[in-house]
Amino acid sequence: MKKFLTAPRTALAACLMAGVTAAVHAGPMGFRDSTMAMGDFSPNWREAWVNHALTARDAFGVGGVAMRSDDGRLTREFAELTYTRLVHRVNGEHSQANFWFVGGAGPLSGNDFAGSKTMLAPGVSADYETTRFYVSGSLRLYRAPGINHDVASVRTGFSFYETDYDEVQPWLILEARRMRGLSEKTEITPMLRFIHSRYFVEVGINNMKQGRFNFMYIF
Repeated sequence: MKKFLTAPRTALAACLMAGVTAAVHAGPMGFRDSTMAMGDFSPNWREAWVNHALTARDAFGVGGVAMRSDDGRLTREFAELTYTRLVHRVNGEHSQANFWFVGGAGPLSGNDFAGSKTMLAPGVSADYETTRFYVSGSLRLYRAPGINHDVASVRTGFSFYETDYDEVQPWLILEARRMRGLSEKTEITPMLRFIHSRYFVEVGINNMKQGRFNFMYIF
């Protein structure tokens, strides 16, 4: 990658019947035989990847990450092959909880060393959601020889009102994110999220007055 039925008919109930709830709420893979594309873009972190779900629990893909320190002096570029696994899922009457594993590996380049290094990037995430509430947490280790850029984040949010499955639903999301070795600050970002049955978009501005744009689309 270059540098950079609520009540009777809730969105969640319809999604559960279709098997795509996790995708709608930003899980890292879609339903079986689907292809998912996602992106996360801000001045210091730019990421895009695509994967294909071979089963209801397993997906393989490719992606790229461009990282930059707060002062702009340190840059990294990471290209990876990825594997995503839905480890566990619990469905409630109007809720769902998920536990995920995401692993990646590939070459890393940077402006402070010559050539490339092999980076490994295992991670886990968990989420819980209803038609009106969402919370998640994730940790991903970005490790190469002499390099540690682990990223941890937590998110929570709520929808403004109920919608049917085929309508766009607006949410307010708040995320806190920390990136080791790249920033001495905890990034706090409030975002507006607009969800449809196969996509979402998010826009926001963080506590460092930097813009943020995220998207997901399932083919």
